[in-house]
Amino acid sequence: MPTLSDIKRRIVSIQSTQKITSAMKMVSAAKLRRAQEAIEAARPYAQRMRETLEEVGGGETNHPLFEQREEKARVEVVVITSDRGLAGAYNGQIIKATEAFVAERRTGATKVSLTIVGKKAADYFKGPRGIEVSSARPVGPNVNYLEAKQVAGGLISRFESGEVDEVVIIHNEFVSAIAQNAKIVPLLPFVPPVAGDDAEEGTEAQAPYEIEPNPERLLTSLVPKAVEVELFRALLENQAGEHAARMTAMENATKNTEELIEKLTLEYNRARQAAITSELVEIITGAQALE
Repeated sequence: MPTLSDIKRRIVSIQSTQKITSAMKMVSAAKLRRAQEAIEAARPYAQRMRETLEEVGGGETNHPLFEQREEKARVEVVVITSDRGLAGAYNGQIIKATEAFVAERRTGATKVSLTIVGKKAADYFKGPRGIEVSSARPVGPNVNYLEAKQVAGGLISRFESGEVDEVVIIHNEFVSAIAQNAKIVPLLPFVPPVAGDDAEEGTEAQAPYEIEPNPERLLTSLVPKAVEVELFRALLENQAGEHAARMTAMENATKNTEELIEKLTLEYNRARQAAITSELVEIITGAQALE
């Protein structure tokens, strides 16, 4: 049975842990606000970029990044997780979604490899998982466009050279502070939305554009940029979701420490009362023995 000093040490230790989890919760809450503002600003931009490609291309499929290949011998999966843990099941659900996707798409004729952004996925898949990892890099404390551009540039080069036939992104989509959903997004071949799919009812048709020098040259500049923006958006979604998941996890951990402290305090008081009662019994018994 633990002594009073043992119980006291446990209470002090859990109180120290409580201070840490409470501080981490507040830090994540502050970071979440900035990350949420960033992703809410990026979503309309990414959507408008796709719509612009549809308006400019008008069904144009000559651009190499629009090429739909019937036989997809090599599929590249961009897996985005966080660098740090203590975020509940946030990284686990991406890893599970990746394994399920690879099991579904990998056949005798189709090979699947991974481009990993985030240390958690890199640490998991570097083991004997039987899945090829093309490259792995940390996501960093702050997402920046240059990082997305570098990753997208490598994927574009491999797609244009025919090394890969399809590229998809698997990442967590930020829904709210308590919900992040694993999402699979096709990246290459890049497919802009069909005109009218996302148009609101009652919206008047826009006048046709006059494009100079020509649509082909404009697409040459816009399509790689749109791929970069799509990947940048996925990184921002991951960043916001990570902070939200960690804030929720630390809030739950703080509540658990409060329950443990309450339980141990009750146990400490009972043990202390038992010790006092035992001492009183010994004193009374000794006094009676002397009479």
